[in-house]
Amino acid sequence: MSTSLQIQLIQAVGFTVANVERSVAFYMQALEFEVVSDTVVKGQTYSDTEEIADTEVRIVTLKLGDEKIRLTQYLGTKGKPVPPDSHSNDLWFQHLAIVVNDMDRAYAHLRQFDIEPISTAPQTIPPGNKEAAYIQAFKFKDPDRHDLELIWFPPDKGQPKWHQKHDQLFLGIDHTAIAITHTEESLYFYRDLLGMHVDGGSFNWRETQARMDGLPNAKVRITALRPALGGFGIELLDYIEPTNGRSIPSDLKSYDIAYVQAEFMVSDIHEAMHQLRQKNIQIGLPKTIQLGDCTAYEGCLIKDLTGHALLLIAEPAA
Repeated sequence: MSTSLQIQLIQAVGFTVANVERSVAFYMQALEFEVVSDTVVKGQTYSDTEEIADTEVRIVTLKLGDEKIRLTQYLGTKGKPVPPDSHSNDLWFQHLAIVVNDMDRAYAHLRQFDIEPISTAPQTIPPGNKEAAYIQAFKFKDPDRHDLELIWFPPDKGQPKWHQKHDQLFLGIDHTAIAITHTEESLYFYRDLLGMHVDGGSFNWRETQARMDGLPNAKVRITALRPALGGFGIELLDYIEPTNGRSIPSDLKSYDIAYVQAEFMVSDIHEAMHQLRQKNIQIGLPKTIQLGDCTAYEGCLIKDLTGHALLLIAEPAA
């Protein structure tokens, strides 16, 4: 199936946080991010159903390599925390994969901080898994219990830029990974509707995956996608086992700490909205959005077929 709607790039991934000062300190000190901007905006919401128009929102944009994240604190509004018993197969799971040039050094550095590990230790994908052989990964949580991953790519895996010579220990963000219900349904949404292209995948299981995810008998089908201009990608995590993953709560709000939002840039947002409405995708009203980097974007909120939040934003005028 072809589509004229084409995502240009994933501009950033945003997390709602309880204490932005604490979160910024963690990302800068533990993971070597740099602050790009720090802005307070008032009366802005990303969902047209949330009546919190008078709330001030502080947005701090951070950068690692070429990739950005946004940490958002709703000042004066306290959201629900991430459920303490969350697991990688729960559908609200969404992690950032932070690329390192040396897993042993990165893990030793990270252990100096008060992190909550998901993995028992860094894991190496065994050679029998040809698509992912020798990739190393370690999963953990940030101070708000958002999910993160350190990842190291062997020479024959990953984007070319991860194999350039670097002095830095933490290089950038390769992708954001989301738990989904069905691979084919999500491929219809991200590939067929949004125009992203499949960029690999694997089937991970056995003890290595169980130790990585903290889930007994974990079996997961992974599909990687990237937008038209490359860069930041998205991975679909379809857990075949365990099958007890919970759905994204229907009452999850943008000020709740479990809320994660990826920013997808399109060249023509009105045409994108038109095409998605024709496919019965629920779309919020378009509005001008200040994302904290001194640029006002025209954007609208949509949800994928699992319920993950995506902010479609127009490419800024030259």
